[in-house]
Amino acid sequence: MTLGNMDNVELFDAGKKGRGLRATKELSAGEVVFSEPSFSAVVFDSLSTQVCHSCFRRQANLHRCAQCKFAHYCDRTCQTACWDEHKQECGAIKKLGKTPSENVRLAARVLWRIQKDTGIVSDGQLTSVEQLQEHVADLPEDDLKELKMDVHNFLKYWPHSSRQHPAEHISHIFGIISCNGFTLSDQRGLQAVGVGLFPNLCLVNHDCWPNCTVILNHGSQSALNPALHSKRRIELRALGKVAEGEELTVGYVDFLNLSADRQRILKQQYHFDCTCQQCSQRSKDDLMMAAKEGEGNKPSADLVKEVTAFSKECLEKIEKCRTGGNFHEVVKLCRECLEKQDSALADTHLYKLRVLSIASEVLSYLRLFSEAADYARKMVEGYTKLYHPNNAQLGMATMRAGVTHWHAGQIETGHGMICKAFAILMVTHGPNHPITRDLETMRTQTEAELRMFKQNEHVYHTMREAALKHEPACMIDSSSTDEKIKGLIRKQ
Repeated sequence: MTLGNMDNVELFDAGKKGRGLRATKELSAGEVVFSEPSFSAVVFDSLSTQVCHSCFRRQANLHRCAQCKFAHYCDRTCQTACWDEHKQECGAIKKLGKTPSENVRLAARVLWRIQKDTGIVSDGQLTSVEQLQEHVADLPEDDLKELKMDVHNFLKYWPHSSRQHPAEHISHIFGIISCNGFTLSDQRGLQAVGVGLFPNLCLVNHDCWPNCTVILNHGSQSALNPALHSKRRIELRALGKVAEGEELTVGYVDFLNLSADRQRILKQQYHFDCTCQQCSQRSKDDLMMAAKEGEGNKPSADLVKEVTAFSKECLEKIEKCRTGGNFHEVVKLCRECLEKQDSALADTHLYKLRVLSIASEVLSYLRLFSEAADYARKMVEGYTKLYHPNNAQLGMATMRAGVTHWHAGQIETGHGMICKAFAILMVTHGPNHPITRDLETMRTQTEAELRMFKQNEHVYHTMREAALKHEPACMIDSSSTDEKIKGLIRKQ
């Protein structure tokens, strides 16, 4: 599908939800419903020197714009490709003498783009940016104060040479960004690095159990000619079979929250009451708060309540220690919490899953792979009972668990998990996404190692130890270890 091709969808009146998009033909799992380049996008302030402002890839040794000294790029080609988007921003930053916040920068880029293209950049764009919902009138007092400050800072930043706008219109743009901004991830999908506006995507309504998912595809930046660079874009992909005429939906929030919590978040951020089937029927809430079941003594309600309260407090301490880099204390707290949870909480309990996730991640970082693998396996088992079978979060978690088992030398389990993750990410990310390609490499590698393991376990473990002996801790990216293993395999 080419950019701007909206043949698979049509705009319709979705009743209380306002406008929506529905399928004009039957769609299959993994099919790209549509793809869309960003109308405008900016890198987060905190990552401005670590992420290319053109392709949004995390890179080492980025080149700084010589004029504003703020924007950073992979190389001259990326900088040239982005110049049309950056040139007015560059002059404004240089004149102001400092860089405003990402919200102000994005609002300015949106207005410059509207002035240039009148808010409609292609025949495939179904709505103008200015027609998107903004909900400024619904903002609480504290948010209104923050909005007024953003408008104030915007007016100081906006050049006198550009077309001037009344404060009400600027507030409208900020409201649109707040309600419709889409978080952009790096090329591996592992970290949020920026925010952008995608007008067609904004027309897709929310459902807690959606039939589509959104992934950022950074495109190809290998061409030496910047004019041939493919634009960063989102892809809307079907998670399963979607019938002709069925409304297309995505999840605005992570499903792994209680229905009431999801509804609260959606009301605060997007200003609507979610009445989807999952929320109306409180689906899976019982599993997310379940007590431990099994033979023998069932935990009392008082014990479950006590352990739940303890878990909540412990998670706050864990997060504080993790933020401070005190990883050994994080592990200590996780072990204590999990020991107490094992007596009362089911493996699908939200608090238990959150502790398992943190514990497996930090233990992997500390190279305690066997213990990390055990926690990761339990986490994935819980996720599998809660998430949609093709949920991207489930796929990523399964991939991490597979890599952790691989590092632990548990090749059979690791390969199985990597295969399961690959099947999910083929649907959610597609075959050409960098993370899917990485996973395919891992799958091929673990398959080869599994054959070796079955032939001679001793030789296999000797090779693993040799390959990992001098590697730095790594939770996800095993590329350098892969190369060493591949070299050892070739010598056999």
